[in-house]
Amino acid sequence: VADSLAYPGRQNAPPPRSSPVMSTVLPGAPSPRAPPAGKHPREPVALGVPLPGLPPQKGMQYGDCVNNQASSAPTPLSSASDDEEEEEDEEAGVDSSSTTSSASPVPNSYDALEGGGYPDVHSSSASSPAPDHAPEPDPAPAAPLSAKVMAKPFGHGYPTLQPGYQTTAAPPSAGTFAQYPQQHPGVNQLSSALGGLSLQSSPQPESLRPINLTQERDVLPATPVWAPVPNLNLDLRKLNCSPDSFRCTLTSIPQTQALLNKAKLPLGLLLHPFRDLTQLPVITSNTIVRCRSCRTYINPFVSFIDQRRWKCNLCYRVNDVPEEFMYNPLTRSYGEPHKRPEVQNSTVEFIASSDYMLRPPQPAVYLFVLDVSHNAMEAGYLAVLCQSLLENLDKLPGDSRTRIGFMTFDSTIHFYNLQEGFSQPQMLIVSDIDDVFLPTPDGLLVNLYESRELIKVLLNALPNMFTSTRETHSALGPALQAAFKLMSPTGGRVSVFQTQLPSLGAGLLQSREDPNQRSSTKVVQHLGPATDFYKKLALDCSGQQTAVDLFLLSSQYSDLSSLACMSRYSAGCIYYYPSFHCTHNPSQMEKLQKDLKRYLTRKIGFEAVMRIRCTKGLSMHTFHGNFFVRSTDLLSLANINPDAGFAVQLSIEESLTDTSLVCFQTALLYTSSKGERRIRVHTLCLPVVSSLAEVHAGADVQAAICLLANMAVDRSISSSLSDARDALVNAVVDSLSAYGSTVSNLRHSGLMAPASLKLFPLYVLALLKQKAFRTGTSTRLDDRVYAMCQIKSQPLVHLMRMIHPNLHRIDRLTDEGAIHVNDRVVPQPPLQKLSAEKLTREGAFLMDCGSVFYIWIGKDCDSNFIEDVLGFPNFASIPQKMTHLPELDTLASERTRSFLTWLQDSRPLSPVLHVVKDESPAKMEFFQHLVEDRTEAAFSYYEFLLHVQQQISK
Repeated sequence: VADSLAYPGRQNAPPPRSSPVMSTVLPGAPSPRAPPAGKHPREPVALGVPLPGLPPQKGMQYGDCVNNQASSAPTPLSSASDDEEEEEDEEAGVDSSSTTSSASPVPNSYDALEGGGYPDVHSSSASSPAPDHAPEPDPAPAAPLSAKVMAKPFGHGYPTLQPGYQTTAAPPSAGTFAQYPQQHPGVNQLSSALGGLSLQSSPQPESLRPINLTQERDVLPATPVWAPVPNLNLDLRKLNCSPDSFRCTLTSIPQTQALLNKAKLPLGLLLHPFRDLTQLPVITSNTIVRCRSCRTYINPFVSFIDQRRWKCNLCYRVNDVPEEFMYNPLTRSYGEPHKRPEVQNSTVEFIASSDYMLRPPQPAVYLFVLDVSHNAMEAGYLAVLCQSLLENLDKLPGDSRTRIGFMTFDSTIHFYNLQEGFSQPQMLIVSDIDDVFLPTPDGLLVNLYESRELIKVLLNALPNMFTSTRETHSALGPALQAAFKLMSPTGGRVSVFQTQLPSLGAGLLQSREDPNQRSSTKVVQHLGPATDFYKKLALDCSGQQTAVDLFLLSSQYSDLSSLACMSRYSAGCIYYYPSFHCTHNPSQMEKLQKDLKRYLTRKIGFEAVMRIRCTKGLSMHTFHGNFFVRSTDLLSLANINPDAGFAVQLSIEESLTDTSLVCFQTALLYTSSKGERRIRVHTLCLPVVSSLAEVHAGADVQAAICLLANMAVDRSISSSLSDARDALVNAVVDSLSAYGSTVSNLRHSGLMAPASLKLFPLYVLALLKQKAFRTGTSTRLDDRVYAMCQIKSQPLVHLMRMIHPNLHRIDRLTDEGAIHVNDRVVPQPPLQKLSAEKLTREGAFLMDCGSVFYIWIGKDCDSNFIEDVLGFPNFASIPQKMTHLPELDTLASERTRSFLTWLQDSRPLSPVLHVVKDESPAKMEFFQHLVEDRTEAAFSYYEFLLHVQQQISK
């Protein structure tokens, strides 16, 4: 019996009605229009314990707010029933151990599965199923048995159990678990097996070295900050998940919530689950081994009690090893299940069987919905998009079934019939925007390969079709309703290009920005949506496995806070190009070109769901990212892309005193663009500690700042921006105050921090000066909202560059300390602190802000550098708007370009380069990133430290 991975029932697009549709043959002629010139939805619950950084607030705690759980959303997404609603993931939870045969009764509802698993099932593994008519085992004796087996949940004995298993035959039933008592290491044995990693008995680690921040001003290291390594023994360290995929704010988990509260540090996970990987073990097997109780996938941190049984590292249930798992396809040996790739790698991908599908895997379907109003034609984005599509048509991820379609809109909606056999594309115009319908049942989404020539004809014609339009209106809402109808039968990806406020039909918006308030230090209004139209539409799309991606190319306010909902709740992504113009703003045009190349060709997963599991005693309570929470812990992702990041907040529900390790596992089930159902699984293992010092020693300051940034965005929208800013300051005050109370014997007058948290105040100050949270500096509302959208959806590595850019001096690059990448020598200039005092007029500096690079050239910079790298004889001859480095045959040019290319290769979106001359007007953009300096509206770093110290001593 296989659980179905239920997708909501699909709605077929209604047949076209007998309504007037104007039909035109393309290309070339302008259209013959007149004038021709032209978690279950629930109320937020206050958490019992305030999170770091906030005085308790009536009815709501920090972070327990807008967590995409759609409290106001309609409960059903289309016609799906609750028990259909999605066997997770992954889950078409089949039998305990395998996706093949099973005699176990499996509940239809994944929620039932999650809420206690298989309470009545204690049969042996799927490889020897009981006959269909066998009576179900009586659940009554199960309780004492489980209690006996799991009296001391011990964590993970796996690394201490090398191949010397007992060779006893597999037990006939679960009832004989207890005959292997000697195989259960106790907590004490396990601690010694883990190499005595307690901090009390070892010398103080560097991460606990007390630092007086007010005296040691240069806390920024010269080399990039890496993720701290969890304090585990070597075997477990080698097996652990890469921090680039899965990272926790604390690499040592406190035993109790009380200890966590004492530390005043945020606890949560940062995920980058679908990132591009150069090496990924892909497992094709009939047997996907999972815990019968909590459905965890077998992983490197389970313990093998003997050859035939393994103990789950999340719920401690003992499971049978299925027969097929005894064979190792890599070594071609039998009887060593602990050497299987699933148990040797903490990141694996399974090719899933049909048990993990409700319907055949969908094809890749791409629909482009394009604004062709007068505003859009003025901006000139259409030529860039059509050219990019023509260049990358063959690189769109997919297979022979890939389908594509196009819609354009202004005050009416235009469809394009691209059916094979037509000599020209046919334009169909629907002017009834109050009751949108599809003008023809076929030909609007066509097979990419069968209709390739018609598609090319359309793409070549589109940029010139509307050049003389006088249509200024934008019926975005009706266009999205039509796109939803068109995509509903299959699901897929909708790419929306919009250049202004929607002004007609459903979802129309009014301007809400007061330009006089851009520099306000008081209330910043309108951070939330003006209407729930776009959110409701996104939830409908999500229910039909359709994600909506938004490209906003706008020269004026477009109410991104409302429009962003279409992507946020449908698992789409958002691109924003303020002041876009293809001739007046060439750097934005270049950014669009580079972004489109990545966007159109990167890998994509369809009809995805993701679930995160954690060791018994821990619980998750707020998710951050672009998705819809389908049930308490199941994230519905109509599309998943390799640039999407997620975060989740954790709390400790039960004491972890009985275990020395905890684990987290995320499982992402998706359909690849080639039509394969796949499950990507990441497992992270961390030690449990009992002292405050050990918690501080294991703090991951970058993960903590990224989680706090997500929480602060929620707080800005649910409460106010000033509340969120106060909360960020309080997070620093509370955590350093908690640390100070443990080192009071040092009797320092300054502000003390452990080395692990020495960058915490600097990063929080940088966050307060970020566009999302700054006050007193002129910030356009859409710019602020976009920064918040990025915080909620960027992976940690890109978010950190945005919060705290890297600054390097580049006019003296040498090979000292250089690294070698693909036969290329890459210099590694040290990091400089973000302060004007580090800028010398004789130098040149590169600032890496993630999506933008600035090269600042000092007034007295060496003319040899200017000539060798920029190609100009002197400072005066450098043009004001320079966005490229020429390829010059000089050592300095080679080194500079090598360093830049290396930085660019490490990120998904190619950054735009701005060469900024000292004393040019453009330098203000550069200087606003120097977060350690004082501005009219904000503290310098030193002033901020004094402010924090003052708050602590109150």
